[in-house]
Amino acid sequence: MNEGKTRTRHAVALTGELAAGGRKIVEVKGMELGIFHVNGGYYAWRNVCPHAAAPVCEGPVCGTRLPSMVYEYKYGKDREILRCPWHGWEFDLTDGSHLTDRAVRLRGYEVEVDGEQIYVLI
Repeated sequence: MNEGKTRTRHAVALTGELAAGGRKIVEVKGMELGIFHVNGGYYAWRNVCPHAAAPVCEGPVCGTRLPSMVYEYKYGKDREILRCPWHGWEFDLTDGSHLTDRAVRLRGYEVEVDGEQIYVLI
C-alpha cells in the first residue's frame, strides 16, 4: 500500500465515539470515509460503492447467509457485513471484499489507534 510514499495521519474519531459494531462517516482530504468498529478492530472504507458509486458506508451493517446445505439456512458474520443501500451488494467489513466476487473490493485506508484517538493514513 503506497510503498515509498509518505502518508499523513488524519484524526477522524475518538474510540469512545464508536461502540462495538458502530460507524462514523467523516471527511478527509475531500473524501467521505466510513470508520467502522468491527470485532475490536477499526476499519476505514471510502464511501463509494464500486458497483454504482452509491454511498455504501451509509448502508446497513448486518450479517449474511453462510454456505450451507440445500434447504438449510445458516446466518453468520453478524455485524461484519456492509450492505450497499442502493443495490444490496454485500462487503466484508474486515477486508473490503465483495462476498461473491472477491476481486471486487471497497477502497480502504490503514487505521491507527493512539490512546483514544483513531487516525486514518492517507
